[in-house]
Amino acid sequence: MSSSFDKFQKRRLISSYFSVVLSVFLVLFLLGILGFFIINSKKLADDFKEEIAMTVFFKNEANDSVVKAFGAELKKAPFAKSFAYVSKEMAAKQHTDIIGEDFMTFLGTNPLQNSYDIHLKADYVINERIVEIESRLRRNPMISDIVYDKQLVNLVNDNIKKVSLWIIIISGFLTVIAVLLINSSLRLSIHSNRFIIKTMQMVGATKAFIRKPFVAKSIKLGMIGAGLAIIALIGVLIYLQTNFPDLGILDDKLLVGLVLLLVFGIGILITWLSTYFATQRFLNLRTDDLY
Repeated sequence: MSSSFDKFQKRRLISSYFSVVLSVFLVLFLLGILGFFIINSKKLADDFKEEIAMTVFFKNEANDSVVKAFGAELKKAPFAKSFAYVSKEMAAKQHTDIIGEDFMTFLGTNPLQNSYDIHLKADYVINERIVEIESRLRRNPMISDIVYDKQLVNLVNDNIKKVSLWIIIISGFLTVIAVLLINSSLRLSIHSNRFIIKTMQMVGATKAFIRKPFVAKSIKLGMIGAGLAIIALIGVLIYLQTNFPDLGILDDKLLVGLVLLLVFGIGILITWLSTYFATQRFLNLRTDDLY
């Protein structure tokens, strides 16, 4: 009879441990996915900003030396991510390709101007900084005009702020749910041992001594769950990198490593705190309240 009871207790204990590991794994996996989404949403937003071009047009009297000097200046400029020189002949060919006919045949001349298409770094694609850059470039007397889509810049920045706010709200909400789920699983696991805790306390064991094995066991379970979550996250990253290389999801290996390290750390921290407070609750209960 006692053997059957022992087997039942062992199965219940294994089931309790399994539920803790599974809870930790699922929660940390979702948090890791969210972390990678936040990282890459910033990258995608920056890439979109850097696609917005600022076109600088030169006066017709600007010679090759002026144009080359401007290109050399752009190489040293901190705001320029990339730039390309577009001669008026190249611009005419592009227009011809777009409209499907050579407009110079009836105009008799090429009215277009030599220009540079400048793609700014993401940090500079905000109204204040673009205005500063525009003012700086207009000091060159050979520049006739500077054109960029101001409405698009405003729209991109406003939408990025809104999306970032919602990401922060959702992240906070999921983090709270994660803590509650893991905490609930650990409390159920410790609840089955409440009589053992109270018995040890009654024979004179200190709270720290009673708490220590439960905390150690929970941390081990948290490490197992976090380890499984990291393996699953690495599998997802490899899959995405293989099938969608344009995302560049593994480009910033430092940030990827940081997210994985945080997942592991959160797994240990949450299990430790949850076990600490759960055991503390049962240690402070009266014997009658255990039932």
